[in-house]
Amino acid sequence: MLESANIQVLRQAIGNKKLVFIDEAQRVKNIGLSLKLIVDEIPDVSLFVTGSSSLELSNEISEPLTGRKWEYMLYPISWHELADYMGSHEAVLALENRLIYGMYPEIITNQGDERELLLQLSGSYLYKDLLEYKEIRKPDLIIKLLQALAFQVSSEVSFNELSGLLGVDKNTIYNYIDLLEKAFIIFRLNPLKRNLRNEISSSRKIYFYDNGIRNSLIANYNPLGLRNDIGALWENFLISERLKYLKYNKIPANSFFWRTHAQQELDYVEERGGKYYAFEFKWNPKKKVKASKTFTDAYPEHEFLTITSENFRSFIG
Repeated sequence: MLESANIQVLRQAIGNKKLVFIDEAQRVKNIGLSLKLIVDEIPDVSLFVTGSSSLELSNEISEPLTGRKWEYMLYPISWHELADYMGSHEAVLALENRLIYGMYPEIITNQGDERELLLQLSGSYLYKDLLEYKEIRKPDLIIKLLQALAFQVSSEVSFNELSGLLGVDKNTIYNYIDLLEKAFIIFRLNPLKRNLRNEISSSRKIYFYDNGIRNSLIANYNPLGLRNDIGALWENFLISERLKYLKYNKIPANSFFWRTHAQQELDYVEERGGKYYAFEFKWNPKKKVKASKTFTDAYPEHEFLTITSENFRSFIG
């Protein structure tokens, strides 16, 4: 009925309801035209339309509904939401579990079943839109690429290296990473290049929206004391949570990492209101870090802070 784009059929489908919720809207043919008809012809109806990826959602909906919609990005549970749900003290006590198992709602509310649930989430369910997408010609490559990216979290990613590792051309790697971003599985952080000739400008870092998905891909649920990737877990967690914090609080900011060809680096830099806010991430609060003098000289309008397991809450809300 939703595919018909016929106002009489749509009126019949809706009846006297005032709230209409359509999940996985990108799967409905011509959904954008049908939604436009409802908005224009049945103005007392409120529409809530969701989709688990932007692969087709934007194409199907954005153009017909220009000027008629508000868009929202819903992430996995944020730290602020978790603290509201569990209490701040309890959330901190559960921090190690969140670094390992992530922030998906079903994972948080089903303690003891995290591994089985993550296996389902990181399997075909998470990629169902990708696997059905017309531009995916090598479905097996999706998993192999994600596993390679999971091992490179917090490190700079080279498309040339990924191309050689996976045996496909660089353009295929680029296109698949773009599709994985549109499916809300990964996101990229670009380098800051403003003032220095030797600042790197062509690489990028890639993070996962959720730590649990990342750990599931590499089949590693070991506790933090038995891991050699705690730095990568901590960085991925903080940057993904910071992304939620900025979006949900409508704080306009440009986000980067910073590194020079001389290997001077900072984990994360925000540009807000003409000022730079630089951060280093250290799980161990006893590790003291100073900002690179090269950075502070090049960006005198800056603030610097080391984020540890003791002071992280103010950074992520």
